[in-house]
Amino acid sequence: MPAYVGTPDFEHGAPGRTGVLLVNLGTPDEPTPAAVRRYLAEFLWDPRVIETPRPLWWLILHGVILRVRPKKSAHAYEQIWTDRGSPLLLYSASLAEQLGKTLRERHGPELRVALGMTYGNPSVGEALESLRSAHVRRLLVLPLYPQYSATTTASVFDRVAAALARWRWIPELRFVTQYHDDPAYIDALARSVRAHWNQHGRKHLLFSFHGLPKRYLLDGDPYHCQCHKTARLVAESLALGAEEFSVSFQSRVGREEWLRPYTDEVLAQYAVAGPREITTICPGFATDCLETLEEIALRNREDFIAQGGSEFDYVPALNDSPAHVAVLAGIIERAASGWPDPGRHRGGETDAIRERARALGAPR
Repeated sequence: MPAYVGTPDFEHGAPGRTGVLLVNLGTPDEPTPAAVRRYLAEFLWDPRVIETPRPLWWLILHGVILRVRPKKSAHAYEQIWTDRGSPLLLYSASLAEQLGKTLRERHGPELRVALGMTYGNPSVGEALESLRSAHVRRLLVLPLYPQYSATTTASVFDRVAAALARWRWIPELRFVTQYHDDPAYIDALARSVRAHWNQHGRKHLLFSFHGLPKRYLLDGDPYHCQCHKTARLVAESLALGAEEFSVSFQSRVGREEWLRPYTDEVLAQYAVAGPREITTICPGFATDCLETLEEIALRNREDFIAQGGSEFDYVPALNDSPAHVAVLAGIIERAASGWPDPGRHRGGETDAIRERARALGAPR
């Protein structure tokens, strides 16, 4: 018989709460080869991320990648690591804290917000356990991926479903799959670009999104289309002409063709033929991380300048800014529409439930 997770001496009649689970990709615990190896082993073994048949991929992953890549990646993480840890984790934790505070001010103190990572710590399972222990009966899951992809958003669903499959009492569940064209999100991105240009000067705007193998697009993944829509809507908000912005895809690995054009190749071309003054923004990342801070703001910038580019600057992710909190709060409130406000319950009904439970021998 399977053992389902329950609550010993559960208090029947306790008011059910609403919980929000924020999920980001994850990060190693430390910028060391050993910690990076553990993280990559979990991340790259996910069949949502790499769809290669498992026996062949196991040989490639453990025979080649995990022997070579951790040391190189650890060095990259060292370039962006802070005294308090990983930027992705720090920004995500602060964002969850500020979002929880905002939602509780609007909807009452019983609402709970928890942060989990698809890979690494704190895990999705740990975050869900904190919500279960708080008697969350209505659960809204918000992956911090504006554009849907099976490699990211669907991976969150897999983790949540696997954890909930062990619960004795499954909560009412809602899942936000994307917000790539949410008006408030688009406006926040456009405002961040304007603020950056006010300080650093207006330049050609390059939207760089994380890449995917091209065959994922051909198999029906909507990520590519949603990235282009995000870029188009932000460009329209900024009143940019077609020649004043461009879209590219970064972080490709292996020999397989990925979504084009590639960010590093676009920048190499611009460095020689122009435009030689570039502002880059990465709207697919809710918080700054290795791919934005090391790959774009450090490595790609250095290469661009070395190849003949004149100026290169990076617009930070929305991170834990008030604008980002407002965007996500609005998305959550719309997605949770129709649910009762957390903490609201009729005392008489609750007392009656408790009396019936006691009559059946259940604890108070």
